[in-house]
Amino acid sequence: MRAFLDFEKPVAELEAKVDELRALGENGDGVAIGDDVIRLEAKAAAALKDLYANLTPWQKTLVARHPDRPRFLAYAETLLTEWTPLAGDRKFGEDEAILAGFARFRGEPVCVIGQEKGTNTETRLRHNFGMARPEGYRKAARLMELADRFGLPVLSFVDTAGAYPGIDAEERGQAEAIARSTEACLALGAPNISLVIGEGGSGGAIAIATANKVLMLEHSVYSVISPEGAASILWRDPSRAQDAATAMKITAQDLLRFGIIDEIVPEPTGGAHRGPHEMMNRAGDAIEAALRDLAGREPDELRRLRAEKFEAIGRTIG
Repeated sequence: MRAFLDFEKPVAELEAKVDELRALGENGDGVAIGDDVIRLEAKAAAALKDLYANLTPWQKTLVARHPDRPRFLAYAETLLTEWTPLAGDRKFGEDEAILAGFARFRGEPVCVIGQEKGTNTETRLRHNFGMARPEGYRKAARLMELADRFGLPVLSFVDTAGAYPGIDAEERGQAEAIARSTEACLALGAPNISLVIGEGGSGGAIAIATANKVLMLEHSVYSVISPEGAASILWRDPSRAQDAATAMKITAQDLLRFGIIDEIVPEPTGGAHRGPHEMMNRAGDAIEAALRDLAGREPDELRRLRAEKFEAIGRTIG
């Protein structure tokens, strides 16, 4: 059963009526409902298109967090072959919020790093809702260093509210692990492409997203802190999260305009969860094009371009 967000209520009502009419038709009551179903389906599709053409930053945040939104493992299953995940940071243990390994992307060998939120209660708990502890970031750095040794491109899929803020994570050096992972991104002599598929939260995201090319899905968000966290700090009122989302400029459209990301990948009407396979194919095409653009560049050039890209963020001209 499809889950609807609060602002999707008008569409939910129309689609519910469509389902009712279909049920009547299946009962064989002799009622001619074909034209009514077609008319209501068209009305629901138009309403959905209009709604998603004018989403507010807060509504985009809700879409990015949608429970049915495709997670990293869905992209891995669709876009990758010979996917071989590796575990452990060789220092403390395994962290399943970040999954990393080697695979083939459209026939070419790559290193893949992804933040996995999970899709149900069991998997969300196993993956800690995509919030990694230090060992997750140290595993990511270990895999990037290994990929660099063999000259393999690195693909990262970002989907996290942020790094795990628990006491145990702080005791094991959370900030240092995030910094080391970011450093590993910058040091890569191979191309790296990052795709924000849901939430890109703070250092927890940038640790694997300091890439030559940063792509975002149309209704994803990317920010230094969650809207709720920002509202708590600015106004001491988390209920003003909608105001914070607007003020923070966290949407893909804003970030492209500021030069923080490089490309927006369009989503199916109604969000990635309404057309997951179409979304993954679009994402795959965007990643392939980005890799093609970086192909043949020398390691030093890739490092220089990456450094210049991030050093330029926030600069003004004039």
